[in-house]
Amino acid sequence: MEKELIFGHQNPDTDAIGTAIAYSYLQNKLGYNTEPVALGEANDETSFALKKFGFEAPRVIKTAANEVDKVMLVDHNEPQQSVSDIDKVTVTHVVDHHRIMNFNTTSPLFYLDEPVGCTSTIMYDLYRYNDVEIPKNIAGIMLSAIISDTLLLKSPTTTDKDKKAVEALAEIAGVDYQSYGLEELKAGTNIADKSEEELIDLDAKSFELNGQTARVAQINVVDLPEAMERKDSFLKAMEDVSEAENYDLFMLLITNVLDSDSKALVVVGNDNAKAAFEKAFGKVVDSEIDLPGVVSRKKQVVPQLTEAFE
Repeated sequence: MEKELIFGHQNPDTDAIGTAIAYSYLQNKLGYNTEPVALGEANDETSFALKKFGFEAPRVIKTAANEVDKVMLVDHNEPQQSVSDIDKVTVTHVVDHHRIMNFNTTSPLFYLDEPVGCTSTIMYDLYRYNDVEIPKNIAGIMLSAIISDTLLLKSPTTTDKDKKAVEALAEIAGVDYQSYGLEELKAGTNIADKSEEELIDLDAKSFELNGQTARVAQINVVDLPEAMERKDSFLKAMEDVSEAENYDLFMLLITNVLDSDSKALVVVGNDNAKAAFEKAFGKVVDSEIDLPGVVSRKKQVVPQLTEAFE
């Protein structure tokens, strides 16, 4: 059978990489010929999870059409978040938990999108639906993905499905999800050895909002004041990227994973973008704003920005 690549979004997180691995295993069991790949290097948290459950990081690709004619997407659907030549390949499957935007195909496809905290939660149901046993290591990487996306079930995106999947996958993987989850999240909070340029690109996504382009990046920390000591350097890096890429808005969400609060740094390219941001979240003072209780870009940032830009 013709080979297909499976991958998540650019600047991949644990869900993008972990679910690609899990979906590839499932699809190969169902008779497909697939390989999980990534659209960027694994971050510290993802590397921790991969090592914990005995996986090598998937190879990184820049383009897909030079290798295959067909691909499967997980954890994203928007073209600007996908492989650079997504328009040159046929998408046959999508499993996602985000909004659907600017996604068009010329042929029918398998598309499953659910409002849950993590794509691996949907993947857990797909394994059960297809009556495919989940191996211990696959359960572990899926568990890691859900822990990551839901901040150990504390994010407002968390659903009962996520909680049930975590409990079941933890049992298969043979770990205590509370203690392991805290270790995993802390593994992704080391920012001291990374430059500001690296940090604002580690977990960042671009969104088209009523004709304007917003870039929303997020980093997780355990010491918010320490991270804010680098504020000026963060803003300079964000300004440079915004100028180079013509972003109308660049927002960096700095989230304390222990108390589920965030602070945002904001760079705007025009008055309309500034007005829209402040309509969504309130007045920005000296390029920053406190966002207590905000931890989810998907549920607590993007919908609010989308509405404000309309």
